[in-house]
Amino acid sequence: MPKKSRDRAEWERTKYAEATKRVPVRAKFETTYGAPLPPIFDPNGTDPGLPGEPPFTRGIQPTMYRGRLWTMRQYAGFGTAEESNARYRYLLEHGQTGLSVAFDLPTQMGYDADDPRVAGEVGKVGVSISSFDDFARLFEGIPIGQVTTSMTINATAAILLAMYVAIAKRQGVADDRVGGTTQNDILKEYIARGTYIFPPRPSMRLATDLIAYCSERHPRWNPISISGYHIREAGADAVQELAFTFADAIAYVDAALERGLDVDRFAPQLSFFFAAHSTLLEEVAKFRAARRVWASIMRDRYGAKAPASLALRFHTQTMGSTLTAQQPQNNIVRTAIEALAAVLGGTQSLHTNAYDEALGLPTEDSVRIALRTQQIIAEESGVAETIDPLGGAHAIEALTSDIERRTLAEIEKIDGQGGALAGIETGYQQRAIEDSAYKQQRAVESKEKVIVGVNAYRAQGGEAEVPITRVDPAVVERQRSRLAALRARRDSGRAQKARADLVAGARGTANLVPLILAAVEADVTLGEICADLREVFGTYVPPRL
Repeated sequence: MPKKSRDRAEWERTKYAEATKRVPVRAKFETTYGAPLPPIFDPNGTDPGLPGEPPFTRGIQPTMYRGRLWTMRQYAGFGTAEESNARYRYLLEHGQTGLSVAFDLPTQMGYDADDPRVAGEVGKVGVSISSFDDFARLFEGIPIGQVTTSMTINATAAILLAMYVAIAKRQGVADDRVGGTTQNDILKEYIARGTYIFPPRPSMRLATDLIAYCSERHPRWNPISISGYHIREAGADAVQELAFTFADAIAYVDAALERGLDVDRFAPQLSFFFAAHSTLLEEVAKFRAARRVWASIMRDRYGAKAPASLALRFHTQTMGSTLTAQQPQNNIVRTAIEALAAVLGGTQSLHTNAYDEALGLPTEDSVRIALRTQQIIAEESGVAETIDPLGGAHAIEALTSDIERRTLAEIEKIDGQGGALAGIETGYQQRAIEDSAYKQQRAVESKEKVIVGVNAYRAQGGEAEVPITRVDPAVVERQRSRLAALRARRDSGRAQKARADLVAGARGTANLVPLILAAVEADVTLGEICADLREVFGTYVPPRL
């Protein structure tokens, strides 16, 4: 028997058997005609390694989805905390297995809902959170010790994490049981998204403070989700998505090491967030290449020893920019293909976009279809029953290696410019994304790239109207009244002291997360905390490119 086949046979007898003792096997795995399905197919040609072993090309768990499915999250939030809480309960009732919170732009940008500068945006693209009082209503009746929560929040991540910790304390949840993720990836905001507040260097301090705090207090919390999703949505190609994301990750790891943290202590809590495009085979290869690149970065650049430090854990979202307002039901198919790419690529959690998101906030019906898309892939397609089912296919292995090589070359180029932060300050990544987006748009306009229902196969005779969710404009007044009542009843002396302590800490070198937590528990609002930090750190003005 060839050595490679012996290795696979030995793996099936030992490591896979051991892993299945630790992870309950979900079901009996066999074909429709009754033959048993092996956990992994033995590829011909290039050997991509074994699942659950560095460099994790085939997945970070020995059993992958045969042991446990990915976490199904539906990104949701709009209007008031009560409305969003009702949507979370609805999704949990329909089989969602993790929460994912969308915050409105005022919350993301550090303004309270009663600030006149943001009146038109309150509750529009996410839930309005100005205070701990709002946050308590958002999680009313949800046992956060039993679910994990992902929060898409960056500039104000430390404040929202402090609110979550305060809720956990109120519910009696121990620190080591608080599970979830704060996105907290401020660098990609300067590159692609724009919801920054402070200049890059103080923003890096806040991000690193959160990493240090969670490494000490909350081992089940991912203090950062380094995001390629928004980079891809802004127009980057697959290689740029990985390269720019990992360059940002290198900057965060460097900052944590400069803080004196041990790499094998904090690296297992680093997580990532990628996009799933409709180019199915390329996306599967991208995810496989990403695991190899990260393992090599952690091993070769940082000397990490623990396998968990080398293992790339990531959330995936199907791409909003591929959704079309024309023939919106076509988006159901697009989302299914993108979700399938994420699953075939070995994601740890997944959000599927609703088909009506090119028109407005999704309805209950459309988010249910989006969730059912994941469930059908999981329960009916059979792709979760074999680890890395496309591994060994020539096209997949060739694409994986090519994307890996190109990604490492682009990271080396960014290194040569002084790293991600220096590149952001000169506009390198921003210009590269703009050039890629322009190239893609030209391809659509010239019909070199076909978008069904947009530049080809258009509907004849008009399209049926699609119902969308609309936010009640009265949400602004409700939030204003609540903030006024909060400020009237809080202990003003305690609030003022908490704010003064935070400003003093910001002027020094203290970790700001405990000071922010004290301010949150003293009913200091999100807008007040950010106003105090703006006085110390200033605000960011992007360079003219």
